[in-house]
Amino acid sequence: MRARSTRVRRMLAVLLVAACAPAAPASAHSSGSRHDVITWGASADRLGDAVADRSYRLVVRTSVAGDDLRIRLSNAFGDRPVTFDSVYAGLRRQGAALVHDSNRRLTFGGARFVTVPAGATAYSDPLPGRLPAATDLVISLHTPDAAGPATGHGMAMQTSYTARGDHTAEEDGTNWTDPTGSWFYLDAVSVRTSAATGAVVALGDSITDGWASTTDTDRRWPDYLARRLQKADTTVKGVADEGISGNKVLADGAGRSALNRLQQDVLSHPGVRTVFLFEGVNDLKAHTGVMAQDLIAGYRQIVDRAHAAGECVVGATVAPFKGWPEWDPAAETVRQEVNAFIRDSGEFDAVTDFDRILRSPYDHERILPFFDGGDHLHPNDKGMQAMADAVDLRALDCGP
Repeated sequence: MRARSTRVRRMLAVLLVAACAPAAPASAHSSGSRHDVITWGASADRLGDAVADRSYRLVVRTSVAGDDLRIRLSNAFGDRPVTFDSVYAGLRRQGAALVHDSNRRLTFGGARFVTVPAGATAYSDPLPGRLPAATDLVISLHTPDAAGPATGHGMAMQTSYTARGDHTAEEDGTNWTDPTGSWFYLDAVSVRTSAATGAVVALGDSITDGWASTTDTDRRWPDYLARRLQKADTTVKGVADEGISGNKVLADGAGRSALNRLQQDVLSHPGVRTVFLFEGVNDLKAHTGVMAQDLIAGYRQIVDRAHAAGECVVGATVAPFKGWPEWDPAAETVRQEVNAFIRDSGEFDAVTDFDRILRSPYDHERILPFFDGGDHLHPNDKGMQAMADAVDLRALDCGP
């Protein structure tokens, strides 16, 4: 449970933010007893060169149900404006094919197109109607003039589709002949629901991103967590998976560092109540001289910034990885020191001990073979489920 000193510090930070914060943006609109909550998210990163006159049919899985769907398009890593001249939202029937009469046009400020400046994002207008939980939502978009660096999420663990020309309005999958394992330009989906309903954002690396889980089955650990939350007596229903393969807490590389992307990938999302921080193994196994005190300082910055935004932070211990080529006793020593801080410092509002859940009882430095995805670092589907099952759902249902 949270330490008293943490509660006091967070309450003061929340009061300070409330006094100084600007008016809420349109992307987080609320009215009376209802507000926006993120139902899906994926961290934006660079995705190579953009392609003009290309359509993308992106398959994503919702978590919380709600009305008035909105999407966020990202050009965060572009070096020039990108125009989306046709954007639709529908429900998937099978493959690239949609449920009949489910495909509906999205608008932006009342227009059928939007131009997103380099480094910026854009929210769609609310789309009237109900979006169920645990649904395969399909966002189809067309870029007539895209060029330069593309923005998106590289390791989706979900098959989406691309096509030449504009086929966004089509409900059948005939012209969507090119599968892709990435999500392009789309980085968030939100819905409007009860103001009592909140969301949790999982901030992490490739384990959170789902590597070694089975593609197209939604078996990342945040997916299993979302299924638990749907059945539980809790007001936290939304889950956003903001993992990036290879990501570090302190240094840019595989995506911006957790510190540098915290605002965009976590704090900017509507309805977030809790940040679930599970990251650090890439910092310590990279042998760049990162010590326990360095990672701890990074964690503290994330906790302080989240608390200042009125959000709780659950810290997760760094999982074992002996057998991975970069493992050595020095990195293991740092891991043990970092985990001791996460468990015992009282600086997190709650702790989930993934280390104890995943490690072998015969060698605490190794992942249990039953949970091992094959490389001694990434859990398989069973390991992902065990991680989600270890999360205390009451710890996510917190607030200022």
